[in-house]
Amino acid sequence: MVCLSLLRISKGPLPAPERLQRTLSMRIRLSWSFSKHHWSSSSSQVSAIRRLSSGAAQSTTAFYTPEEILDECSGLYDSLTSINERLGGVAIPKSSHIHTSMPFCLLVGNHSSGKSSFINYVLQRNIQKAGVAPTDDTFTVIAPGPEDADADGPTLIGDPDLGFASLRQFGPTLIHHTQLKYRTSRLNFMLVDSPGMIDSPGGNKDFLDRGYDFQGVIRWFAQRADIVCIFFDPDKPGTTGETMSVLLNSLSGMDHKLLIVLNKADQFEKIHDFARAYGSLCWNLSKVIPRKDLPPIFTMSLPDAGSKTSSLSPSLSDLEHTRDDVVNQVLQAPKRRIDNVITNLYDSTSTLILYSKIWNDIVARYNKEWRRCVFQEGGLVAGAGLTLAAANHLGLDATIQGAILGTSVLGIGGLVWYHRTYLQRIQEDLTTLGSLSTSFQRTHALQVQDADEYIASLWQRVRDALQSSLTSSFEVGGSLPTVSAAELRSLEDILDKEIPRLRRMANATKVGIAKPPSES
Repeated sequence: MVCLSLLRISKGPLPAPERLQRTLSMRIRLSWSFSKHHWSSSSSQVSAIRRLSSGAAQSTTAFYTPEEILDECSGLYDSLTSINERLGGVAIPKSSHIHTSMPFCLLVGNHSSGKSSFINYVLQRNIQKAGVAPTDDTFTVIAPGPEDADADGPTLIGDPDLGFASLRQFGPTLIHHTQLKYRTSRLNFMLVDSPGMIDSPGGNKDFLDRGYDFQGVIRWFAQRADIVCIFFDPDKPGTTGETMSVLLNSLSGMDHKLLIVLNKADQFEKIHDFARAYGSLCWNLSKVIPRKDLPPIFTMSLPDAGSKTSSLSPSLSDLEHTRDDVVNQVLQAPKRRIDNVITNLYDSTSTLILYSKIWNDIVARYNKEWRRCVFQEGGLVAGAGLTLAAANHLGLDATIQGAILGTSVLGIGGLVWYHRTYLQRIQEDLTTLGSLSTSFQRTHALQVQDADEYIASLWQRVRDALQSSLTSSFEVGGSLPTVSAAELRSLEDILDKEIPRLRRMANATKVGIAKPPSES
């Protein structure tokens, strides 16, 4: 009823200027509500079929829902956040647990690599402009809705219910280079089109300046995306520049949801040209992917919009099959949302545990030296006091007692100055990468002995942030906080108990298994 009323209002006379923004906001919220309901309907349909086939009464049988699992993940993230903030707030991203209201697929790539054309193909609508030259310089969020509607960046980012509010940290330039497009569609997820990446001739950084941290924004979207597609084309098959920098810095650790696409493969007239482009892409990828086995590369093409037929020639039928594979994987974004959130929770918890153990070890080593200095100063003060008391008891001359007092003051002051300099040097030594690596090997001796590559990758990821946070904390002074043994056990319980339980719940949601009676 509310939906029909709002649609009738929207088709009436244009509202007054001061009411236009409010009307658009109402449309956006209605569209998000409609889309979220549509997303959850697919799993509920599977559950309903299983309930009917088993003959169970719907009123007495309860099933897990995606919302329940996501809420539990959010609650566990809250326990991580408090510890993370105490240790400087850099171990895990502050807003990594705040997911968008709908699943989405992120598309990145060079300009003219086919991102916009792919979006138009998936949605079967002409939504994004496509061309050889760069046609857009904004991040465009395309979401399904009951009717077509557009919103600017401030509206998108300013609404806390949409899940994009933390993009504000990248500054006003980014805010004004984002937009939201609602389009009528049967799809139950969003597509995010990014500005075309530019290869820098000669590494001119000024040429790459966009007014905001482009690589940081790409990583923000990639961390929250359920599928990430990076597009290459025959003209620019992974050449050096911004594309490789994004792969190295923004998409590292995203292998489980990254699709590498060599698009427009039907433009090759000779097999030799294809071999050169494919080899060039593999060569450039090998520079940023530090392993012998390269990830799968999906070689495909899109139907020519100017052609009367949308089918590829029989000799290129493999490209059509590959294109269908890519589309099918993109369509799986809603089903991968829960798995990605749980995976992110596991990764964040593991990172925070490693970070906390090394932090505790560094603080313990510093506190040991600090206590030794305090004991020495206390011993000197006590010795000076006993000496003065003995001199007074023996009735020594006041001049002698004054000399003893002066010597004691000078000695204590000199020792305090020495200890301050010594502790400052200890702080500098403890925050070197060599000292941090020693702490890592000490606190994770078993994993180092077993050559645990996952723990090693976590260490490579956090060591610079840990070094910076410890240095800042030492400069501020005072007693550094630590993570208690009980808190570490609670974090390990999340890894050993809570995450496996959430995985079982997610699997039950996919196949429609009912809750145990104890949880109903």
